[in-house]
Amino acid sequence: MPTLLLKNAQILVTMDARRREIAGGGVFIRDGVIEAVGLPADLPAQADEVIDLAGHVLMPGLVNTHHHMYQSLTRAIPAAQDAELFDWLKALYPIWARLTPEAIRVSTLTAMAELILSGCTTSSDHLYIYPNGSRLDDAIASATEIGMRFTASRGSMSVGESKGGLPPDSVVEDEGAILTDTRRLIETYHDSRRHAMLQVAVAPCSPFSVSRDLMRESATLARAYGVRLHTHLAENDKDISYSREVFGMTPAEYAESLGWTGHDVWHAHCVKLDEPGIALFGRSGTGVAHCPCSNMRLASGIAPIPAMRAAGVPVGLGVDGSASNDGAHMLGEARQAMLLARVGHGPAAMSARQALELATLGGARVLGRDDIGALAPGMSGDCVAFKLDGPGFAGGAVHDPVAALLFCAPAQVNWSVINGRVIVRDSALTSIDLPVVLERHDAIARAMCAG
Repeated sequence: MPTLLLKNAQILVTMDARRREIAGGGVFIRDGVIEAVGLPADLPAQADEVIDLAGHVLMPGLVNTHHHMYQSLTRAIPAAQDAELFDWLKALYPIWARLTPEAIRVSTLTAMAELILSGCTTSSDHLYIYPNGSRLDDAIASATEIGMRFTASRGSMSVGESKGGLPPDSVVEDEGAILTDTRRLIETYHDSRRHAMLQVAVAPCSPFSVSRDLMRESATLARAYGVRLHTHLAENDKDISYSREVFGMTPAEYAESLGWTGHDVWHAHCVKLDEPGIALFGRSGTGVAHCPCSNMRLASGIAPIPAMRAAGVPVGLGVDGSASNDGAHMLGEARQAMLLARVGHGPAAMSARQALELATLGGARVLGRDDIGALAPGMSGDCVAFKLDGPGFAGGAVHDPVAALLFCAPAQVNWSVINGRVIVRDSALTSIDLPVVLERHDAIARAMCAG
């Protein structure tokens, strides 16, 4: 069984039960699983590969709980630069209707490379549009190729404009076909074991693009297979108005009425979740993917994250789609979560270490994983290291290197290990030829937007 020793870190941030931070610490990984954590005396002296991390902060890999990876193809589209959510979607649906299997494969590789280089080792992706023969299999193939731990969410849209929904009829699917394909994907790909590299979630897109019947049947299907449920909820004021006008309920009431609360459910955004909704999510263990950059970009508002955390709501971070962020830097997302909480709720609303916890343990809990998000024996071998030696960290790395990662400009990762495999080595991505992927990505983006 291959072994890997990461040693001599300036600071090892464990995020373990005691939240230990160990100067000079390290991690020993065997066959993709952490076997030992601590000072040199606690670790084997040798391994198949030994990496000296002097001057680095070593910590758990970050966990991204919400993304639309195909949207890297439509970043900074002029027609959608200054729009709120509904107008933004209407501007982009016609372009997304030109997606192909290759476009999904290449955009997923691009998005995952960006995430990995920002310190992310586990990501979900919510793919809900499947034109021109596209399948979730295309995204799954990319995750396997690049080596990222992945929750592939089988999204869907079934209610088009002719039935009162937001998306054009040309991009929605038949509900029977959606459920049939979802079963196929779960049976083909989902791995329920600890340390799984690939899991599948059931993810109708949103209240304004799917029917109540599909929401109910999706919940029944997911629970029959023991997989998780995901959708968008309470994202902005128009979202709230739609739920009240069409369903006669708040978004939280709507979710509860359809069986969409519980420990196996997580909702994206929840910017406008009200006090009863927060209490419901806290009681039921329903998770939230907090997407601060997207919420600011689309002027959706400031999510009440301190109130959610106080109520016991599981909260993780999501970069959201690259057409509404327009970046996917997980460490940067944690920084924005901390800063936005302070704008909305005061200077002590969120500390640097609390933001880092959202990006690690919080994300793991939201995705239903007890094997990632911390560095401890028995956890998956996912860890990242940042070297704080540039001018952007001068001073901060001296006073508090862990806080500096959040307060200072977001850094790119120097080392990334996923499942015990070195994916980023001395700042270079090792698993794919990134320049070739980016060249093809931009050619596809130009072709899609040219019509």
